[in-house]
Amino acid sequence: MGADQNSDWRALAASALAWWSDAGVDCLVNDLPRDWLAAETPVPLAAAAVAATPAVTAAALAPAPAMPMALAEFLTWRLGADVPEAGWSGISLAASGPADAAVMVLVDCPDRDDGDAGALLSGLPGRLFDRMLAAIGLARESVHLAAVCARRPATGRAARDTEARLADLARHHVALVAPKRLLLLGDAASRALLGTTVREAQGRLHPFNHKDGVLASPETQVVASYHPRFLIEKPAAKAEAWKDLQMLIGGMTE
Repeated sequence: MGADQNSDWRALAASALAWWSDAGVDCLVNDLPRDWLAAETPVPLAAAAVAATPAVTAAALAPAPAMPMALAEFLTWRLGADVPEAGWSGISLAASGPADAAVMVLVDCPDRDDGDAGALLSGLPGRLFDRMLAAIGLARESVHLAAVCARRPATGRAARDTEARLADLARHHVALVAPKRLLLLGDAASRALLGTTVREAQGRLHPFNHKDGVLASPETQVVASYHPRFLIEKPAAKAEAWKDLQMLIGGMTE
């Protein structure tokens, strides 16, 4: 009845393998027919190395495009095809304000309505921003305003795999402007320049160090504060934001 339940399966398997070896079977078979007599096509070593590592893509192997060292050229390049946001939907918004502004403001990304207006910080957050500047004797036209992301991410926040590259671009931008003071509005801008959140960075001036470890300007000091859209949602935070603005402007006329 049935197979022998006392058989040694290990011995049977070894016997089958030995038979295949004697028959000349030295590789696994495939469901598809193969011409075993056809000459093999040699694979270049470089191509074989890439094929052996599926995670390696052409984009990852290509070096990051060099950033222009002149501000005017950088601002044009920043809207082109060599930046992380180039494949995102929407339009890129350029930085605005004087190239030699004493105060630079960096936000995270355009708001939803900014694309229609064609400028950063439009709508209700923009009106609050203008009042914040007016309270310390500044105007939008006198500051250099830019964003870490030139386009708005689909989720409102840049993907982690692009954050480092976007931070490099933002730091390079600040270094080219070399303002006396830099105001970071929101956590994304604070992380890009200071590597920390607004809450952790508040209460003191931070010296801005270029990515090469050289001060962009001996007078460049950084203040991190809340984005106007956050202040609209959390009006109680305006008292802290006011202290940040006073710190930003303090000592600049001395």
